[in-house]
Amino acid sequence: MLRPITIQAGFASALLSFLALFAGQAAHARGKPSAGAVQAWVSSSDGSQRLAQLDAIPLERGPAAGLIIRVNPERQYQEIEGFGASITDASAWLIQRRLNSSQRTALMSELFNSRNGLGLGLIRTTIGASDFSQTHYSYDDMPVGQTDPGLTNFSIAAAQKELLPTIRQALSINRSLRIFASPWSPPAWMKSSGSMIKGKLTLENYDAYARYLNRTLVKFKLEGVPVYALTIQNEPNFEPDNYPGMLLTPAERSVFVGAHLGPLLSRNGSKVRVLDWDHNWDRPQEPLTVHSDPLAGKYLAGTAWHCYAGDVRAQSKVHDAFPDKETWLTECSGGSWAPDWGGTLSWMTQKLIIGSTRNWAKGVILWNLALDEKSGPHLGGCDNCRGVVTIDQAAGTITRNVEYYVLGHASRFVKRGARRIESDTEINGLETVAFQNPGKRSIVLITLNTSKVPQIFSVVTGQQRFSTSLAAGSVITFMWSVK
Repeated sequence: MLRPITIQAGFASALLSFLALFAGQAAHARGKPSAGAVQAWVSSSDGSQRLAQLDAIPLERGPAAGLIIRVNPERQYQEIEGFGASITDASAWLIQRRLNSSQRTALMSELFNSRNGLGLGLIRTTIGASDFSQTHYSYDDMPVGQTDPGLTNFSIAAAQKELLPTIRQALSINRSLRIFASPWSPPAWMKSSGSMIKGKLTLENYDAYARYLNRTLVKFKLEGVPVYALTIQNEPNFEPDNYPGMLLTPAERSVFVGAHLGPLLSRNGSKVRVLDWDHNWDRPQEPLTVHSDPLAGKYLAGTAWHCYAGDVRAQSKVHDAFPDKETWLTECSGGSWAPDWGGTLSWMTQKLIIGSTRNWAKGVILWNLALDEKSGPHLGGCDNCRGVVTIDQAAGTITRNVEYYVLGHASRFVKRGARRIESDTEINGLETVAFQNPGKRSIVLITLNTSKVPQIFSVVTGQQRFSTSLAAGSVITFMWSVK
């Protein structure tokens, strides 16, 4: 159904040319969608509509006029695994310690239930501490000056407190969840600094660190948290000065994967995917170098990307060079640096949901699933990040942030095993991405209006078409069956 819109300068003539096209729709558009109808959910730039379901739109046959978005399910691209967010120590602690049992159950069901919830299908978590931990720890901490090359002191006790129980609860709701794991730093005794902050992984500890990561995977699986994919270092081109981190060059990553981690996982029959990079779009030459290494390349399943610098098209540059390697967007955070609801809605939809998947991402993962009202708890690092939801520590109230709705426009409707399909990239400020769900059950089209005026347009798939409008800065998800 055509919704009321504000007529802006230069728009009236376009509207008049479409009145006849829409005149017959209103009588059929209200109420429960029929088999020949399109369902639609919209989020507006002013936040007044947030994944709001609209009246059904008639799906008709025949030619369309005016502005047309074409969708072609016959041309297919990568398979989609899902959309999600990171369960960090901070997120897990808030969910376990600042919500009561009923609140926790309700929130987790809302986030991970694929039938009537947000349907998140991917989780990224940390191996040891990140900046969103209340202490800086690893799974094999030793007194200063002591080492443990045999890993006799290895323990995941810290993860057993809140982190793993939270992930297990998510898995109990959605058993097909994919778990990604990323280390921020090796244990301090493995590094030149003797600290989890700064320093390099020393050459004599490459083997010990490979065994450390492998043991983490084994222990997590025994705890009921099977890891689907492993990145070998969070943001290896950045050396933070107040939280765990480490520089790891392409040459060093190639040696570590090719001569240590890769052979070890292979000998153990591990099916865990190993991903390189896990950093920004601005340095595609780094994963290109590692994938080109004859030893490391054969053990790498793909590339992980972050959103904080560069151009999303870097994903395609690496994909085109290595089309057999997977592409994943594994981190992007909102924060108080971008307080405008509509601006964040537009940017994240454009760059992550549309841009990243158009550039071969099989999945998109935002950063913290939950943070508190002070952007924490954290120790060092980002002091103004925003979670997908905010949990107020005192009141226990939950705020669903704009990131929740950005994810929801894809995660609720694009099912695991869907294929990205061809759609017009950009027409008059309308940017799109389209998917076909498994078994050819339905088509999902996500559309963002980046222009400053409302747009009236038709969507055409084969002989089928429907017509609608979208306000400036708004996002809409359409879903319909193809006949």
